[in-house]
Amino acid sequence: MFTWIDADPKAELWLDSGFATYHFDRDKNLNGGNRGLGAEYRFSGTMAAVAGRFVNSDRVYSNYAGVIWQPWALGPVRLGAAIAAFDGYPKMRDRGWFPALIPTFTYEYERVGVNVGVIPSYKDRLYGGISVQLKVKLF
Repeated sequence: MFTWIDADPKAELWLDSGFATYHFDRDKNLNGGNRGLGAEYRFSGTMAAVAGRFVNSDRVYSNYAGVIWQPWALGPVRLGAAIAAFDGYPKMRDRGWFPALIPTFTYEYERVGVNVGVIPSYKDRLYGGISVQLKVKLF
């Protein structure tokens, strides 16, 4: 059953990898090995600030910054969404910044974790898929 996560203050810093993405459009020769590096600062039980850089599906560098809001849990898995801004996609605002809302699931065990995002497709500009991001807690 779903439970509410306690929103008490926290102070955790995570080092995040790039992404491994399984794209829904399998016939477009998209980059699924989105190497990169990011940081995640969990400042409450339900929210974390995130920022990073990765090579996107179009094989161009992208930056991101935003928050992950996860007020629910299903067992040990946090459920919510990343609310962030991205850039670098050639067909989306000519590589400029744009907002995104991405359903995000997180599992953490001691000092390691994984974020899973379900990326929606947007016309012929952004390619949807399921992205997995590994992470390590620094403190």
